[in-house]
Amino acid sequence: MRDNLISEKEGKLLVKTTRLIVTEFLKNGTRVELDEKFQKDFSFKSGVFVTLNNSLGLRGCIGYPLPDKKLYKALEDAAISAATEDPRFPPIKFEELDSIMFEVTVLTPPKKIEVNDPQEYVSKIKVGQDGLIVKYGYNSGLLLPQVPVEYGWNEREFLEYTCEKAGFHKDYWKKTGVEIQKFEGIVFKEKNPNGKIIQKKLSD
Repeated sequence: MRDNLISEKEGKLLVKTTRLIVTEFLKNGTRVELDEKFQKDFSFKSGVFVTLNNSLGLRGCIGYPLPDKKLYKALEDAAISAATEDPRFPPIKFEELDSIMFEVTVLTPPKKIEVNDPQEYVSKIKVGQDGLIVKYGYNSGLLLPQVPVEYGWNEREFLEYTCEKAGFHKDYWKKTGVEIQKFEGIVFKEKNPNGKIIQKKLSD
């Protein structure tokens, strides 16, 4: 994804709006009325993930990998779900919001990686650029592009951990019939809770 598909100004607005959506929902149990200009500006369809972190690490992350919804609608749904429906964590309480950092990742559509030999996957993905989806049967797992950067993984480890996210053993990417897709993302985040919003650089 080229950086100019989502400008810095737009990225900051997405993060601010995500905090607004979650705050309104946790405080009053209602969905904020997004203004018409916001809806118009983000009416194109796009995958998006909302990630919520606190000082201890991840606190919630939900999103949509495929461009099936208009971005403003996908953002609203992902924000509320990340705060209240991530099965790995208890729902976030309103009182927690002052300790939560908001992060939004806007995605390019996933594309299947074509290989003749599974060993080729390692050379066809790039840490700091790609996110991965591993699919086999009814199971799938997704890791965002920022995840291997944060954990210091190489490309092979990235494949292994994405397999584990799907519920497979780590070498499942070598198995015939497994589909691996890659996508890119532009990431904007708060540096600290309710603080300055920056674009997160995934690679030098």
